[in-house]
Amino acid sequence: MTIHRLFPPASTLGVVLLGAGASSRMGRPKLLLPWGRTSVIGHLLHQWRALRARQIAVVCRAADQPLAAELDRLRFPARRRIDNPRPARGMFSSIVCAANWDGWDPAVTAWVIVLGDQPHLSRSTLGALLAFQRRHPHAVCQPAYGGHGRHPVILPRGAFMELKNSRAGTLKNFLKKTSVPIVQCPIVDRALALDFDRPEDYKRLLSFAKPSRHERLEP
Repeated sequence: MTIHRLFPPASTLGVVLLGAGASSRMGRPKLLLPWGRTSVIGHLLHQWRALRARQIAVVCRAADQPLAAELDRLRFPARRRIDNPRPARGMFSSIVCAANWDGWDPAVTAWVIVLGDQPHLSRSTLGALLAFQRRHPHAVCQPAYGGHGRHPVILPRGAFMELKNSRAGTLKNFLKKTSVPIVQCPIVDRALALDFDRPEDYKRLLSFAKPSRHERLEP
């Protein structure tokens, strides 16, 4: 069975890949760390392309030359890179920058907010979330594991537009205030509760980085 049969086309899905973090606790950029046959950013791009997102954009720190060089190597178009001029304001500032970006395809109706420290999430888990979102197209969809909402979060157009002028400060606070209903998708996958901030976390998660039979060398 092909990957396209496993996961029907998410032809109206936009992907916001957050890449403007400083990775201060890691000591080196998370997105540039090796992952399988490529880098973390290379894996994430390949993964969401395989899941057939309509459009992918990467939010970057201005003048982040190492990330720019890796995106060039991966042949990721410069026109789909969103500069965050004030990344020190935190992750939510990157999400707001993405909401205000004027480069989105008009056909995109929902946006998935993808963290840079979850490359270990399987395509089956992400596919389950996408299938759930297709059944709830007008709600904020969030995976749930262990009694808690997890990432990635999918925002419909209404919620994504609310982000433009939000003063919430964090995505969590924004979700508390949004007028759009929020539904949770229970998924039994402990990987949803994991991420990596420090070198020891990254080493533990490398067991997830074995290339699957669907992956190819990047770029």
